[in-house]
Amino acid sequence: MSLETAYIKSGRNTIIHKEKKLDLVIVNGEAHPKIKVTANGLVPFKEELPRNRREAKERYLEVVHVSSIDVFGEVKRLLFIQALDGREYKVDYSKVGTKLFVRIHQESYL
Repeated sequence: MSLETAYIKSGRNTIIHKEKKLDLVIVNGEAHPKIKVTANGLVPFKEELPRNRREAKERYLEVVHVSSIDVFGEVKRLLFIQALDGREYKVDYSKVGTKLFVRIHQESYL
């Protein structure tokens, strides 16, 4: 059974946002900050996580647990996210709290 998702996995550490109606919430383990992927780029996610898939849909969100077996199966140190704003972002979890944590990797990947 395949559930329709608002993202595509690519390679070993890239997530491609594909659904404009839903924002992605990237959860990379409990120790790392959560990131919200919107149609306009990446922002920190400070809200409480939805309790279940239905609540997430009501809030126009899809939660992506990076370490779950259906995504990458492990917590990642480096993640690339292609957002709907035409940019690819590099998220380096070893640099949390610095300006290098989230930065534009490619201005246009299309």
